Amino acid sequence: MNIPPMNVPHKLLKEFAKSFKLGKNTLETSYGSFKIKPKIIGVAFGLNASDNALKKLTDEMMSIGIENEHDRLVFKRIFILYIQMAFLLPSTITKIEKITEGNWGAYILNFLIKSITNYRLKKKKLVDRCLYALMIIYFHLAKNKVNKGEEKFGVPWVSNWNREQLVARIRAEIDSHMML
Repeated sequence: MNIPPMNVPHKLLKEFAKSFKLGKNTLETSYGSFKIKPKIIGVAFGLNASDNALKKLTDEMMSIGIENEHDRLVFKRIFILYIQMAFLLPSTITKIEKITEGNWGAYILNFLIKSITNYRLKKKKLVDRCLYALMIIYFHLAKNKVNKGEEKFGVPWVSNWNREQLVARIRAEIDSHMML
């Protein structure tokens, strides 16, 4: 729900794929080397962070403003899910809570490794699958200059970036000749 809808230039995604060191699971950049672990991916996107799905949805729904079209759309999505969970499909609560128990960070990391491997082996012409995760992690860690072992947990990192900030950062990376 925190991910803004946008298109990321393929050129930037290719640079992320080239900068990712398979086997080490690190992103080698001009800001340093960032170890990409399932826990970091989870923190970046707020995965595996909830013990009570209904309470989390209630809290998120109550905290969303409705001043603009995007906020209204997010509110509608959460409200529909909330209604399903609370009244129409009470079994949905159990299913969603089971989903949050999965190791989604590891799942995304495995998807990412597979995608980059296929791209480098020329099995695929396009880089796909979860490179957005690398982008958010890189942008967040580079912006905050977080050193190894000092990752900040709590609010999903992706929620610290709105569409305009991401577009500006993407343009800056492209203009600086992809300083990954």
